[in-house]
Amino acid sequence: MLKYLILISATLAGALLSSSGLARVTGFEVKATGPAFEGKTFGSVGAYKRIDAIASFAVDSKSPRVAGIVDIDKAPVNGSGEVVFRAEVSMLVPADPARRSPFLLYEVPNRGRNLSFMLLNRSGTTDVPATAADAGDGFLLDRGDTIVWSGWQTHLPDNLLNMELPTLDGITGESREQFIFDEPGAVSSAVLTYAAADLDPSKARLTVRARESDQPEQKAGLSFRYLGPTEIEITRPADMDAGAIYEFIYPAKDAVPAGLAFVATSDLVSFLRGSHGHEVQSPLDGVEHTIALGVSQSGRFLRDLVYHGFNADEAGKRVFDGAIPHIAGSRKTFTNFRFAQPGRYSRQHEDHDYPGDQFPFTYAETTDPLTGESGSILSACRATATCPKIMHTDTSTEFWQARASLVTTSPAGEPLEMPDDVRLYFIAGAPHFNGWSAQSKEEAACAFPTNPLSAAPVMRALYVALANWVSEDKAPPASRYPSLTDATLVRLEDLKLPRIGGEVARPVFNELRVMDHSSQPPVRGKAYPVSVPALDDDGNPLGGIRMANVEAPLGTYAGWNLRREGFAEGELCSLAGTFIPFPKEPNATDDRKSLGERYPDEEAYLMAVKTAAEALVADGFMLPEDVGYVLDRAREDAALLR
Repeated sequence: MLKYLILISATLAGALLSSSGLARVTGFEVKATGPAFEGKTFGSVGAYKRIDAIASFAVDSKSPRVAGIVDIDKAPVNGSGEVVFRAEVSMLVPADPARRSPFLLYEVPNRGRNLSFMLLNRSGTTDVPATAADAGDGFLLDRGDTIVWSGWQTHLPDNLLNMELPTLDGITGESREQFIFDEPGAVSSAVLTYAAADLDPSKARLTVRARESDQPEQKAGLSFRYLGPTEIEITRPADMDAGAIYEFIYPAKDAVPAGLAFVATSDLVSFLRGSHGHEVQSPLDGVEHTIALGVSQSGRFLRDLVYHGFNADEAGKRVFDGAIPHIAGSRKTFTNFRFAQPGRYSRQHEDHDYPGDQFPFTYAETTDPLTGESGSILSACRATATCPKIMHTDTSTEFWQARASLVTTSPAGEPLEMPDDVRLYFIAGAPHFNGWSAQSKEEAACAFPTNPLSAAPVMRALYVALANWVSEDKAPPASRYPSLTDATLVRLEDLKLPRIGGEVARPVFNELRVMDHSSQPPVRGKAYPVSVPALDDDGNPLGGIRMANVEAPLGTYAGWNLRREGFAEGELCSLAGTFIPFPKEPNATDDRKSLGERYPDEEAYLMAVKTAAEALVADGFMLPEDVGYVLDRAREDAALLR
C-alpha cells in the first residue's frame, strides 16, 4: 500500500464522462495541501502551494493503445473488464491563479526523486521541495510555472514517489540480478527486486567474474543462501576483489505490468492540462503548454514513452508539447518487460547487458544493418502527429557509458541530420550529473579525482529556450553536438589523449551489441560502431557547448574515470568523470600547458571566464543573470592558481 502523511483528504469532484473502456484518470484524491516553501514568495508570482494526491487510472486491456504493454492481457481486471492502478502525485502551484504562467513542467521522477531543482534551481534537495531552502534560487518559481511529479516505478521506499500496479497472479519466470559490492568482505547480503517463487537453492544459479568481459563462473568459495523471499546472503570467494560482478538467476514471482508506467504518466498530464475523456475535473486551469524533463533514468524513460507512442493520450491529443531528455544517451529503459527493473542501466562494468539500450537509438529514421530493423524514437508519434519539440542534452559521460554517438550517427556509422523539431546539445567536459555546488573529490573505487562540473548554467538557458520554442515557435539555438561530419567525433583507437604525470590513461568503452534477451543470461551478438568526442591539447572535448569552466580551464575535465586496484582495476568507474588540474608550472612529464603559462594571475583567469560566459550568453546557451553565478564559482576555483 502507498503510505502518506495525511493532512486533509478530499476527492476532487467532476462530471462523470461517458468514457468507459478508455484509458483515463478515474480519481484524484488530495491527501495533503498547504503553503509551500514555508510561505516564501517569489518575485511577482508570490507564494506557492503544494498538493499531494493519489491519481487513480483505469484502462481497457483490449484497447489498441495498450496492446504493446507486456502482460497487459494477464493483469487482473475489475467488474468492467478494466485494469486499475494508482500513482502518487506531488504538485507545486502558484497560490494566486492569476499569477500562474501558462507552463506546466512535468519532471519524470528519477527513482522517485526530484532532480530538476538541483539542475535548474541551484537547490540541494532531491525530495519533493518543502522548505524555503529547498527552493534554491527560485528560478522555476520566479517564472510562475506549475511543477508536477508522479510515481511511475514500483518497489521504491515509501518516502519516494511510487506507483501501485496489480500483481500478475500465477506468473513465474527467471529473473536476473547483478551485485557489485565495491567494499571488502567475505559475506554480503543482497536484496532481490522480485520475490523468489521457490526457495530451493538448487533452482537458482550464482556466478562471479572479475570483469564484465570475463566468463561468469560458479567457482570454489562462492555460495549463497536465501534469507527470505527477497533477500540472499552471498559468501564471496577470497580471490575476488571488491569490484567483482555477482550474477544471480532465480525463479521469480509477483511480476507487474510495468509498462503501464507510460500510461500513468501520459494520462495524468493529459488530465492536468484539461484534456477530455477523464472522469474527474483537473485541479488546474490555464495550462496552455506542457514540458517534460527527464534526468538520467527518467530521461531514458521519457525517450521510451515517446517511442512507445504515449505522447498521444486516448483521444489522440498531444500530451507533452516539449521534452528534454537529459543525459540519456542513446538508451531507453528496462520498463516494458516481464520482471522489469527500471533502475538498471548499462555501463561498461555495471549492469552491462540489461535490456533497455537496443535499436532505435535516435530521432532520425534509420535502418539497422545488424538487425534489419528500421525506425526512430519518433516513429509512433510521427504517425499520430503528436511529437513534442525535443531538446536532447548529453554530457561527456554519455559518450563513454551511454553510446551517445549513436544519437548523431547511424548504426552503419554515417552522420545523421536531425528533424526540424529536434535539437541535440552536448555539454562538453561535464560528468553525468552534478548539482551546482559539487566539488572534485576522491572516491574509494575510482583512480582519479571526480569531475566537479555542473551542466546547470546551460540547462537553465535551454529550458527558457524550449519554453519559447513551444509557446512562440521561436527557434532555439542550432544543435551543437559532436559529429563525424566535422571530425569532432572519432573512433576510440584514434583518440589523442595528453600525457599526464608521465602516462597516457587509456579508458575502455561501454561497448554495445545486439542482444537476445529471450534467455538468462542474454546472448550477445554483433557490436555497433561507436565513437567519442575528439579532444583538444588539454584533453578537453570538442564539438559541443563548452561551458566557461572548459573554455577557460583549470585542468582536464573528462566524462570517464577508471576503477582503481582492488575494485576491478582498469574498468570504467561508473559515472564519476575525472578532473586533473594543470600543473602550476611547466612539467616535463605533462603535455598540457601549465596554469602559470595560461593565467598571469587570478584576475586574468576571472577575465577569461567572464569572456567565455558572455560568449555563451550571446549564443543563447547561458542566461545573462547567471554570469554572476559562474564568476562566483570561478573565484572559488581560483584557489588552484595560488
